Amino acid sequence: GPREEIVYVPCIYRNTGRKKPDFLATVDVNPKSLHYCQVIHRLPMPNVGDELHHSGWNACSSCFGDATKTRNRLILPSLISSRIYIVDVGTNLRAPRLYKVINSEDVFWKCDLGYPHTSHCLGSGEIMISTLGDPAGRGKGGFILLDGETFEIKGKWEKGDKTPPMGYDFWYQPRHNVLISTEWGVPKYLGYGFDPNDLKKGRYGCRLNVWDWTTHTYIQAIDVGEDAAPLEIRFLHNPDAAEGFVGCTISSAIHRFYKTEQGDWAAEKVIQVPSKKVEGWLLPDMPGFITDILISLDDKFLYFSNWLHGDIRQYDISDTCKPRLVGQVFVGGSISKGGPVTVHEDEELQSQPEPFLIKGKKVAGGPQMIQLSLDGKRLYVTTSLYSAWDKQFYPDLVREGSVMLQLDVDTEQGGLAINKNFLVDFGKEPEGPCLAHEIRYPGGDCTSDIWV
Repeated sequence: GPREEIVYVPCIYRNTGRKKPDFLATVDVNPKSLHYCQVIHRLPMPNVGDELHHSGWNACSSCFGDATKTRNRLILPSLISSRIYIVDVGTNLRAPRLYKVINSEDVFWKCDLGYPHTSHCLGSGEIMISTLGDPAGRGKGGFILLDGETFEIKGKWEKGDKTPPMGYDFWYQPRHNVLISTEWGVPKYLGYGFDPNDLKKGRYGCRLNVWDWTTHTYIQAIDVGEDAAPLEIRFLHNPDAAEGFVGCTISSAIHRFYKTEQGDWAAEKVIQVPSKKVEGWLLPDMPGFITDILISLDDKFLYFSNWLHGDIRQYDISDTCKPRLVGQVFVGGSISKGGPVTVHEDEELQSQPEPFLIKGKKVAGGPQMIQLSLDGKRLYVTTSLYSAWDKQFYPDLVREGSVMLQLDVDTEQGGLAINKNFLVDFGKEPEGPCLAHEIRYPGGDCTSDIWV
């Protein structure tokens, strides 16, 4: 595909002290443009307090070959309000407009679900959205099914009596008749911030949940460790592949999941980010806090962000059982020199990283959402995780707003370098500093498209 010229980024005002609606930003990322690194359009939502989070398409590579399908609607679920916004990006790519609002009451009554998260289109033309819980904020892993033409709620995707205790992200692979979902935590607890007292109480996820793609039934749970909180899950892009990776946030581990010779599914830990012994922080041990992962479109590299430690890593996954670290850069985080945190023991670093400055700005927060260009040469990064956790872990981030950065990638040998000329500062928004989250390309990308 062609080089990306614009990207869409949800921007959040919830928990910032500003009673403004979240909005969808269109950002110019074409270095030849007069508006390079600028927000060129803002689409505010009609409500306050939604917490826009992730987004998806009405059509993607799963619909390849179907001339009736066009990638012209962006699906924007609201993590907290449970509303779902349908945005028209087909009429004017650079100036999206609101097409439809699905009210939370419809989600609650028709599905008995709430807290929608990941949206994927299906080869059938339908749209499927995973959820974290039920309308009361109790944990419940389920899926909302939308009609791909009318965007009416068709009901729940899942069938049968068994459902997982929690939900979050998912990926499907029809050639192996499987969907696998993950678990963050119970919404009514994590919704207001991270409380260490919730650990050891079963309030954070510990498993990958395996579903039969054809019958829509829940068939297997894979334990990846107590309070692991497995978040983003990615199969290899090759539709024949029967393996992928999942990032576990609290345990700061990457697990490879795979189909066994017996036909069921298993997982093994292949990367562990060691915690650091610290003083001046919430706990004496600071985890890396892996929040986002992605796999390059050629299935050659795995990338992930450590939101607390502040680094982004690149691994060669030519041997999926033994990922090899080939790139690493620090772009913020909680352990910078001169900050409130002192590191006493560190298995990886000789000294604390220098504070990260770009274009004269000291970046607050740590690297969080990532998106890779189609050719694999540019990695985009934003710094907001979730407004309640941003406010708790990085109060400066909420006051000053988040940023978007770009890293240059060595696609041959591996390696990451910060592009010092690229900075989108969401602290300078007209309505005040905001929190920028996931990054989407109009033409599809590494984390939205599934090939079948």
